[in-house]
Amino acid sequence: MRTISYGVTDVGLKREKNEDNLLINDELNLFVVADGMGGHAGGEFASQIAVSTIESFIVQNLDNELTDPKATQDPTRHPVTEKLKRSIQMAGDTIYQKAVQSPDLRGMGTTTVAMMLANAQAYIAYVGDSRIYLVRDSKCKQLTEDHSLVNEQVKAGIISAEDAKNHQLRNIITRSVGYQEEVEIDTLIVDVKKGDRLLMCSDGLSNFLEDREIADLLGKQELQDSAQDLVDLAIERGGDDNITLIVLEVIDQ
Repeated sequence: MRTISYGVTDVGLKREKNEDNLLINDELNLFVVADGMGGHAGGEFASQIAVSTIESFIVQNLDNELTDPKATQDPTRHPVTEKLKRSIQMAGDTIYQKAVQSPDLRGMGTTTVAMMLANAQAYIAYVGDSRIYLVRDSKCKQLTEDHSLVNEQVKAGIISAEDAKNHQLRNIITRSVGYQEEVEIDTLIVDVKKGDRLLMCSDGLSNFLEDREIADLLGKQELQDSAQDLVDLAIERGGDDNITLIVLEVIDQ
């Protein structure tokens, strides 16, 4: 399965440092976005640990799962999503232990969304409110579900999805990697096809864009131009957080 990809990260207009990190491994079709938080320099450290640990674990442990014809399609049991899940757990263990050892880093953690593509499928594992979108036939669909306070309130019927977009507590997440010893990690498997484009991003981007705008900007231009236009629009609308994204296109299944 062949893809082309492009990644960009920007500190934005309001933050002094960039606590986001990203990973693009085109050889494995492995992609990660992590949005760090907490502690003196802790957020940047946590997100860096996440992307490096995930890549290292996958490189060492992938074996032949991507070509196993007997592999289950259950995302909670598939060997690839299980490998991604385990790599995030290992990152969380490392982050938590580093925070225990250093008072300056206590309270650090990171959102993490990791994806591998093979066999006309996207294998995904994630924690927090960084997202993955699929753009197909000029339509945009959010694949991941935010682990956030406002999303919990939407699901409980306390507030509407429209109210959630501008809610004052929209940046409060209910799960992160490394903040606690253990965290629940969600997984999914999504069919993809030639021509599909995917966007992975931190909330510094998604908080400022509507799905229709993502579909429009990502569906009609070269990937690099689309990526820069997405970042520029988020900055134009305030840029009050770090902005990180990976855009990719399926070239051949």
